[in-house]
Amino acid sequence: MIDHISLGVSDIERAKAFYDAALAPLGFPRVMDFAHAAGYGAGRPQFWISVPHKRPAAPGSGTHIAFTASDRGAVDAFYQAALAAGGSDNGAPGLRGHYHPDYYAAFVIDPDGNRVEAVCHHSI
Repeated sequence: MIDHISLGVSDIERAKAFYDAALAPLGFPRVMDFAHAAGYGAGRPQFWISVPHKRPAAPGSGTHIAFTASDRGAVDAFYQAALAAGGSDNGAPGLRGHYHPDYYAAFVIDPDGNRVEAVCHHSI
């Protein structure tokens, strides 16, 4: 249903490094690149980061993005890559049975304070 989404970031190069690493395990490479923005997706940009941003993101701002993962291993790889690229933990990989029995997800906070999730809805 969503065509694309964009997040404002304070440092485009830092954000590119973070999302290049964090989204690679999910199969969402950078597919468009500009000095002030970058687009990620499977064949076309569906997720954008850009500057300048008039009101910087902050923890607790309500921004939350969930990316689909093909399997649980991709969720685990997303989490490790995101932490290694400067993100912080907001929920280690695991089942979240309160959503549904097969909801396997990991949660991180990007360098600008946005909450980012990778989720797999498959039982294995």
